[in-house]
Amino acid sequence: MGRIVDVQGVGKIYGRSAALRGVTLTVDEGEVLALLGPNGSGKTTLLKILAGAIGPTVGRGTVLGGSLRDRREGVALLAAESYLYDDLTARENLSFAATMAGERLAAHQITAALDRVGLAGQAGTRVRSFSSGMRRRLSLARVALLRPRLLLLDEPYNSLDEEAVALVDDLIISVAARGGVMLATHDAEHARTIADTVVSLDRGVVVRREVLRAQHVG
Repeated sequence: MGRIVDVQGVGKIYGRSAALRGVTLTVDEGEVLALLGPNGSGKTTLLKILAGAIGPTVGRGTVLGGSLRDRREGVALLAAESYLYDDLTARENLSFAATMAGERLAAHQITAALDRVGLAGQAGTRVRSFSSGMRRRLSLARVALLRPRLLLLDEPYNSLDEEAVALVDDLIISVAARGGVMLATHDAEHARTIADTVVSLDRGVVVRREVLRAQHVG
């Protein structure tokens, strides 16, 4: 079993404030790790470092075998922000995301992805008219199309109904089968139903690590 994430002593400082302080953790193949903690605990900052969106101030580590300062391939971040283009349709958003990732997708693949998240009927609708829940569903479809080996999720259950929550869990299980998953959430109860390991952060520091099960079994 390989190691997907391995970071030691990672910190991030903004001015005089430390968003992360000496975080050390690992994620193995097949593992789902949940990050818990209050707002401002450093969960989002850590995910952005692992995604390559920002660099650490201190510390070292590897993500999918590359250093924290390497270009990330095989990593997908579902952030709290949708990062969708309002003036594009749902179909065009997925097509553009695939193109930017170097993927060539047939029209039926995009249609199938929209259908899986319940948006097939809105394929030609511009995203500016979507509700927050619909945007979240479209973001899920985009991430699923990219087939990442490491999936990073920031508050993935926000604005979702029960059906969409199940879609998120299905995505987590499918990615964990070929790689690993980290999710930051305030929903500690639900996190414990899907995660193998729970890491709690407080003011940028790991304060607790719980192993719930040896390996995610789906």
